[in-house]
Amino acid sequence: MTNLLASSDTAHSTQAEIDAEMAAVAATAVDGEPATRLDYPPYRSSLLRHPTKALHPADPEGIELWTPVFGEHTIDPVEADLTVQHSGEPLGERMKVTGRVLDGDGRPVRHQLVEIWQANAAGRYLHQKDQHPAPIDPNFSGLGRCLTDGEGRYTFTTIKPGPYPWRNHRNAWRPAHIHFSLFGDDFTQRLVTQMYFPGDPLFSLDPIYQSILDPRARERLVATYDHGVTEAEWCTGYRWDIVLTGSHRTPREDDR
Repeated sequence: MTNLLASSDTAHSTQAEIDAEMAAVAATAVDGEPATRLDYPPYRSSLLRHPTKALHPADPEGIELWTPVFGEHTIDPVEADLTVQHSGEPLGERMKVTGRVLDGDGRPVRHQLVEIWQANAAGRYLHQKDQHPAPIDPNFSGLGRCLTDGEGRYTFTTIKPGPYPWRNHRNAWRPAHIHFSLFGDDFTQRLVTQMYFPGDPLFSLDPIYQSILDPRARERLVATYDHGVTEAEWCTGYRWDIVLTGSHRTPREDDR
């Protein structure tokens, strides 16, 4: 969940001021620099949300003594369907999101733990810090997980999330998105990122999305509507592949 709180000073910035700052940063971008800037002033809390000191190597075996343990037999298939986890049906546009997890050479990454979390159709998270005046859906928790299959494929059935306000600046709204987390062979290998939906009018106004300076990298975060994934009289379908390494890898949240 994107932080919904900001200081009163930053919250007084207007969208026009944020737009001007984003344009100024884009104008100073040079070829060869990272696709994403960690310290991105239009995203007011970016300085607080990325490492500022050198990383320390971690012993994977030592980390695993203090972290949760999961295995293939601990994940129930129902966890991948966010529309059947409660006694009633959630409100909103039912949809299916599927894709493949690939390495930089296009090979499938098998048996990868994929977790998602998201806002409901009204744009509200089931979280005590989310207090924006949109309804909570008692039949939707917004949490799911699955393991990729032998072809590196994952599939979730869920509800399309709504946009929501956040206090980066005055009248700031996040585009609709789903958070993805992927674990590798141990808990020191984790990718956290966001998937967006095509044609969102908030893309150009959102400093988190625009902190990815390379337009081609931004596009890799946007799912594609797929009529073959859509099911008649049941749900719409989207396809989104996640590439872990290489020049065409999916941008990560800790890139920002």
